[in-house]
Amino acid sequence: MSKTVKVLFLIPLMVVLSFTGKSILHSNPNPENKKKFIRAIFDEALVNGESYSTLRSLCKEVGARLSGSPAADSAVTWGFRTLSSYGFDTVYLQAILVPHWERGTVESAWIDPGYRPSRLDLCALGGSVGTNGKLTAQVIEVQGLEDLKEIGEAKIKGKIVFYNRPMDPRYIKTFKAYSGCVDQRYGGASEAAKYGAVAAICRSMNLKEDEHPHTGSMGYRDSIKKIPAAALSTESANRLSKILKSNPDAKIVLEMDCQTLPDKKSYNVIAEIKGTSSNIIAFGGHLDSWDKGEGAHDDGAGIAHCTEALRILKTLKYKPKNTLRCIYFMNEENGNRGGISYAMQVKVNKEKHTAAIESDAGGFSPRGFRIDGSKEQISAIAKWRDILEPYGLHEFIPGFAGVDISPLKQRGDPADSSLLMLGLSPDSQRYFDYHHSDTDVFEAVNQRELELGSASMASIIYLIDKEF
Repeated sequence: MSKTVKVLFLIPLMVVLSFTGKSILHSNPNPENKKKFIRAIFDEALVNGESYSTLRSLCKEVGARLSGSPAADSAVTWGFRTLSSYGFDTVYLQAILVPHWERGTVESAWIDPGYRPSRLDLCALGGSVGTNGKLTAQVIEVQGLEDLKEIGEAKIKGKIVFYNRPMDPRYIKTFKAYSGCVDQRYGGASEAAKYGAVAAICRSMNLKEDEHPHTGSMGYRDSIKKIPAAALSTESANRLSKILKSNPDAKIVLEMDCQTLPDKKSYNVIAEIKGTSSNIIAFGGHLDSWDKGEGAHDDGAGIAHCTEALRILKTLKYKPKNTLRCIYFMNEENGNRGGISYAMQVKVNKEKHTAAIESDAGGFSPRGFRIDGSKEQISAIAKWRDILEPYGLHEFIPGFAGVDISPLKQRGDPADSSLLMLGLSPDSQRYFDYHHSDTDVFEAVNQRELELGSASMASIIYLIDKEF
């Protein structure tokens, strides 16, 4: 081979090598190129990642951001500014109406008479009415809604019902433990009011014993009188239960001045990288949080995951087949107006989604994905295990994908009934230590775990775009 021929041969080879890990990788669908591109995704997330700084900015510059609050308005401004800074193809707002509930300035409870310490760690549940001054009544402890019928109105009327069924520690997946007892938080007030109770308090949804009460949504039935509803910390719940065993006539003095105001205008924040087809892969988390802590794991982590996933794919010069749409949903916590409004817009615009993905389970180490799809779809995704398992992603199991994206099946076009939906599934053991409480702050999130979650989201988006 002549020297001239050698040079001509080397030049194109060097050009190909110079693009390794960048846009050239996704031009060939073979498994080895997929592995190389996913390696590039994780390298970008772990070496040059911005998810942790994004989360810090949201938590420290905005903080807790309950729907309808001035902080939620600031979060929308923050979200539009943050997504616009990356130069994505489009960034825009979708207007929605959201509930507006305020906790107020007075929130306290103590045991009467004369126990030391008498103060209980308590917070109002989201949507509760206030007590209209101090409310004093005897307490009756129950283990769940089903106990009320057996006890009967005569023993419940005029009392405060105390729901003390704990999360079941035997479940390895703690979300299953949560779903097993959250009915007493959501429906406990109306059920107690049917039997003449004057208020309802429930044990916080937390496997850990500590002094931090956990708030969360509750609902009233229109035909039943509205009574105040609150949550006790697990430590206070245990203490109150012990007191009631020795003194069934013990009373609680409860005071809350929370209120519900008229609905308020807000927005979903949306960014896109345009694809070569008209189909869409939607992915997101919820921008709102409860008004306790900083909403770091719930769901600042999901916002950081999805922002970073889109940034990584843009940085790696990925050219998608589907339009990649990142959504900051507003109002997941107490109404899901963002998810419902988005699904309605999809139906009106006759948009077709290839898949929808959500991150709303915290910023802990990712383990895989929950899949809401057909057997064929689940089987197809499970085939990626050999590509993703080196990064700790090994769970590809049927399950609920997420609150925000669920209306796409419930309210979308009938053709979307077979829509593939996935939820990022991190390790769940510590999630409920922080969920809806003052401890859900930026410092509770580990940087490396958050970065791994971002890379996991980018990887699943990439694989779905290539193969679905």
